[in-house]
Amino acid sequence: MDQHNRLFVGLDVSKLKISVAVADGERGGEVRFFGDIPSDPASVSSIVQKLAKRGAKLHFCYEAGPTGYELYRQLTEMGHDRVVVAPALIPKRPGDRVKTNRRDAVSLARLHRAGELTAVWV
Repeated sequence: MDQHNRLFVGLDVSKLKISVAVADGERGGEVRFFGDIPSDPASVSSIVQKLAKRGAKLHFCYEAGPTGYELYRQLTEMGHDRVVVAPALIPKRPGDRVKTNRRDAVSLARLHRAGELTAVWV
């Protein structure tokens, strides 16, 4: 599958909402914040279908945490690639201490596309 037909989706998951960012498949391609959605299964299903409309292969990633198990199962059932990452294994720039859901989602999408993330076993 060629690089242009892939989307890397970074999810910053919390109990109430999920921040979504998307990185185009080609190296150096655009990385953009897609928005916040409620963390219920119907909202997740809706955003996944919206992203899949383009016909691209979707590659999801998010940090391991207590809210991620249902999301993992849902993405698996929908047939998409997903990577769960240990927060301690995410590369961080020195001095980058500002943490926002939006920045985390964008960073996850960018790092996932670059192959910089280490998956944990679920």
